[in-house]
Amino acid sequence: MDILAIYKCFCDPTRLRILNLLKQGPLCVCHFQEILDESQVKMSKHLGYMKKHGLLESSRVNNWTIYKIPAKPHKLLEENLKCLQDCQGEMPVFKQDLKRHQSLSKRLAKGKGDCPAPVLESLIPCCPPASSTSKCC
Repeated sequence: MDILAIYKCFCDPTRLRILNLLKQGPLCVCHFQEILDESQVKMSKHLGYMKKHGLLESSRVNNWTIYKIPAKPHKLLEENLKCLQDCQGEMPVFKQDLKRHQSLSKRLAKGKGDCPAPVLESLIPCCPPASSTSKCC
C-alpha cells in the first residue's frame, strides 16, 4: 500500500466523509450521493481513487457498485481510521452525515425507497429487493 495515497485520501474532506460513513457499513454509490449531496461523477471519482489505492473494496450487484472498507485493512489505514474516529467530534459535517445515513437507513428499512437490486446481506438495512429497471432510492 502506498503511504502517500493514504495520506492524500485523508487530506480530502470528501474522502474523509466517505470513510466516516463506511465505518457504519457498506454503501452503494447512490447512497453516498444522497447523504453527501454530491454528483454521481464526483462520488465515482473519489471512490475509484480510494479503491485504486487499496483503501476500499467494491462489489457489483447488477448495475450498482457497493463499497466497503477492506475486511483486513492495511495497518496504516486501520490506525488512521481510529484517529479519524477520535477526531470525529471536531467536524460537525461528520455528525450531519451520520444523521443523514441514519435517516436513509430508517427510510429504506421501512421500504420507502426504490433501490433496484437485491444487495449484499451486509447492507441491511439498505435497498430492499426491487425490479432491476427501477430507479435507486
